Amino acid sequence: MATHYVVIHLDRVVSTQDEARNRFSGVPSLITASGQDAGRGRSGAEWMNAPRALAASLAFVPDWPPARIPLLTLVAGLAARHALGSNHRLKWPNDVVSPAGDKVAGLLAERVDDLLVIGLGVNLYWPNPPAGVTALMAVDPGPDAGPAIAVDWADGLLAAVAAGPGEWGAAEYRNCSATLGHTVTWENGGPAVAVDVDDAGGLVVESGGIRRVLHSGRVRSVRPTTLTD
Repeated sequence: MATHYVVIHLDRVVSTQDEARNRFSGVPSLITASGQDAGRGRSGAEWMNAPRALAASLAFVPDWPPARIPLLTLVAGLAARHALGSNHRLKWPNDVVSPAGDKVAGLLAERVDDLLVIGLGVNLYWPNPPAGVTALMAVDPGPDAGPAIAVDWADGLLAAVAAGPGEWGAAEYRNCSATLGHTVTWENGGPAVAVDVDDAGGLVVESGGIRRVLHSGRVRSVRPTTLTD
């Protein structure tokens, strides 16, 4: 049985993350908007708005063990890929990218006590995007496309949450990763080769025969630099 949740569409908001958190009343709540005045990315970075964009945030209380909660950002990424198209790939830990590696969508997870709010921002149409960024569609899809995508995403994410962490989609994530197999750097670290994603969602990197695990809460960005042989 599908998880019941509330859907609220708003034209423009300050932040769907804040709206979802403030409107949560015990039932999972999906807030969607066509635009945000103060949307944010990871570590408080400002989110750039495409001319036609989707901003969506899903607030819920997951019943997963605390040690597995970080996996939900990756699970949300898989759900986003299903909603946006299987030709897209996932850049650890929170971006959806085109086959060419340009950013199409981003995710943001914020937790306050037991409440988790996961946000999804999608560039639906952007005729002249900045370098490294692209849009999902070549023509403006109109105002109804965003909310429909958000519902598909929320359906997939909540279904995965209900299935439990043992079925989170590790093999699929590795297969569609845009990070594994690349040499990466990060703040105050690297270069190292990204070799795996561990059971808690950490990125396993290797350099000089030594492996370490990067955790998304402590690493603001991971930048692929070259493909390995």
